[in-house]
Amino acid sequence: MPKTFREMVAEGREGTSLVDPQEAQRRMQADPNTLVIDVRDAQDISGSGIIPGALNVSLGTLPLRADQDLPEELRSAELQDRERPIITTCGAGGQASLAAKVLKDMGFKNVSILDGGTNGWKQAGLPTASPGETR
Repeated sequence: MPKTFREMVAEGREGTSLVDPQEAQRRMQADPNTLVIDVRDAQDISGSGIIPGALNVSLGTLPLRADQDLPEELRSAELQDRERPIITTCGAGGQASLAAKVLKDMGFKNVSILDGGTNGWKQAGLPTASPGETR
């Protein structure tokens, strides 16, 4: 049966913790190994900025970058540890939910979703960076 975007977002959120911006920042400060993945396309980030330290991997390429069987040049080294704490984000949270499902389906054990996405992060008064200033 076909699914809507909202249904897929709800499916991605099932069993995945939502963290508010302050909790995400706390986790990043408490554990430097925590990886924030912004799954927006690069052109979508340029206008609004990115969370400092976040890795930009578009939703479309995330399964390739996180795969462990593909040639090394197609993978991201940051996405090979299935135990690494990961927080997914996008603009408002929908695509981040899809990304969380992809990662969980690929065996990642510690995945959370930034509630409200990067927009929520900014509304909370937390800093963003230009895409070239991160990672």
